[in-house]
Amino acid sequence: MADHLLAIDDVAEDFEDILNWAIEFKKMWKSGDEIALNFFPLADMAVGSIYEKPSTRTRVSFEVGINRLGGYPLTLLKNDIQLGKSETVADTANVLSRFLGAITYRCFAHADVAELAANSSVPVLNALSDKHHPCQAAADLMTVLEHFSDRNGLKVSWVGDGNNVLHDLMLACGMLGIDFHYAFPKGFEPDKGIVARAEDFAKENGSEMVGTNDPKEAVKDTNVIYTDVFISMGEEDMKDKLAAFDGFQVNMDLVSGANDNWAFMHCLPAHRGDEVTDAVMDHANSIVFDQAENRMWAQMSLLAYLVDNAAWGAMGEMMGVGF
Repeated sequence: MADHLLAIDDVAEDFEDILNWAIEFKKMWKSGDEIALNFFPLADMAVGSIYEKPSTRTRVSFEVGINRLGGYPLTLLKNDIQLGKSETVADTANVLSRFLGAITYRCFAHADVAELAANSSVPVLNALSDKHHPCQAAADLMTVLEHFSDRNGLKVSWVGDGNNVLHDLMLACGMLGIDFHYAFPKGFEPDKGIVARAEDFAKENGSEMVGTNDPKEAVKDTNVIYTDVFISMGEEDMKDKLAAFDGFQVNMDLVSGANDNWAFMHCLPAHRGDEVTDAVMDHANSIVFDQAENRMWAQMSLLAYLVDNAAWGAMGEMMGVGF
């Protein structure tokens, strides 16, 4: 098992079990099952969550999920601590490790979360960096598996920027052997090294990984259409970037080329009218709010897996999810 979660392929060996665990635990917890309601692998443990960027889903999902697993969530905003200002990332990691059972870190530079993990004696979960967003990918694939029980011929398509969400989504699809097609404007392609990793997973698991600059080609006969904001947090001064994404909006014309059972996904928040129209966001086929909720359940599985693997495995065996 992995010591830390910096990118979603850090848990490649157990990824499917992590997702199935989350799906089954969610069912049990919502049905009022006493075993699930009293599963506390984080009992008497404080989990610190550092935020350099503001957050809605990440903060709420971690705080509630940690609490439900018996832990104490400690939210640390960027102005609350000396991280990166009067104290190095390494020193902060060493100090926090003396108090906390795990650390989540939502940051700008991926190098910072990597340095935090390298100097931490407790598990570190990347809650978003400029290069990876593994917790989002776990929630995304959990949602896909909930809505599409048959993976045979399943196709997921991305339309938009070659960003951190795309990176871990393509890795996750490759790890599960799901066909993945992605469209991006020229000049906004994903990281070549990450694409190569994803292609290796796809080849190993019998699926295809196809990139294109044509959104209509990417979504042809697809089951899932996924997009994200064209201008990410920290890029607010790059308004001219929008011109490059002309034709990349997910609207009813674009989804008309998808499979009849298409589903729409977005990691949120959405800039309605830019990357997606209201008609698609509010369509009966939109599963964005299932996806948002699943951030908590997927993260609960990841936390239990990293912090108390024995308890996570015992619960998995009891749920019969393939252990």
